[in-house]
Amino acid sequence: MNLKDDYTYMRHALEEAKHAAAREEVPIGAVIVDPGTGDIIARGSNRTRELNDPTAHAEILAIRSACDIAGAQRIPELDLYVTLEPCAMCAGAISFARIRRLVIGALDEKGGGVLHGGRFYDQKTCHHKPEIAHGDLAEECGQILKDFFRSKR
Repeated sequence: MNLKDDYTYMRHALEEAKHAAAREEVPIGAVIVDPGTGDIIARGSNRTRELNDPTAHAEILAIRSACDIAGAQRIPELDLYVTLEPCAMCAGAISFARIRRLVIGALDEKGGGVLHGGRFYDQKTCHHKPEIAHGDLAEECGQILKDFFRSKR
C-alpha cells in the first residue's frame, strides 16, 4: 500500500462515518481492505443505538463481516482503516482477528486504546500487534465528530 491508497481507503471509511451520522449514530466508519487486490472486503459504521448493542462499533462490525466472508476467525492478510482511534475493546478485537495493518484517521486522547489510554498493543499480554499508521484525513475525520457532538448540545 502507498499513501495514495491510504488516503483513498480512509475516504471510504469517512463515507461510512457519514452514514452513521445520518442515522444519528456517533459518526465513526471503517473499511477492511485486501492489500493484495485492493478490494474493500467489508464496511462498518457505528450502530450501537440502532442495535441496542454497546459492542456494535464500526470496527467490530467490519471485522465480523470480513471474518464471515473469509470463513475464519483470523484475517491476517487484511488491513483496517478507521476514522477514529479504536477504543480498548476494538483494539482487542483487531488483535484477536490478527489484522495485518491498522490505519487511523483522527486520534482519540480521551477514549483511544491504541496510541492513548491503555495502549492495548504495548501490553505484555497482547498476542498480536498490527502495523499502525495514522493521520490520513485526521482533520476531516475529527471534524465530523466535532460537528456531530456540537449539534447535540
